[in-house]
Amino acid sequence: MGLFTGMDASASGLTAQRVRLDLIANNIANAMTTRSGRRTAAGNPVPYQRKLAVFEPQDPQPSFATFINQQFASGGITSTTGLGAGVKVSRILPDSKPFRLVYEPDSPDAAQVEEVGVPVGYVRYPNVEIVEEMLDMISASRAYEANVTALNASKTMASRALDIGR
Repeated sequence: MGLFTGMDASASGLTAQRVRLDLIANNIANAMTTRSGRRTAAGNPVPYQRKLAVFEPQDPQPSFATFINQQFASGGITSTTGLGAGVKVSRILPDSKPFRLVYEPDSPDAAQVEEVGVPVGYVRYPNVEIVEEMLDMISASRAYEANVTALNASKTMASRALDIGR
């Protein structure tokens, strides 16, 4: 374990939680967006669909000597992927929850042609629940704060380790 491993893990956590907070903000901003620019096969508008971040662990960082030996064995520096520790956003997925249906026959976004699960006159609203988004936002901001605290602790330990050498 290197001197900066804790900082690397905290930094990756900060980045991942920032992406999550950005997605939550985007979900809240589009909670009433009934037109995403797409249409169904029947020609009815498709609303905004909630997005979720999927995290996965990063591969542990190899030692410098191991990294150099791998690069010389492969004939030169080919890639630096996989370096680091912590977590990463592997993909962003649309939420599979069904859209909310509201009967508004006078709306320009109301279904003009009946589809499976969407009768004529109903408007599809996004599958975004504000209360759920707020809970996710609190969770993400607390995780962000925890990573800031861990990063500061790592920084303090590194600083004190350097002070020992004086």
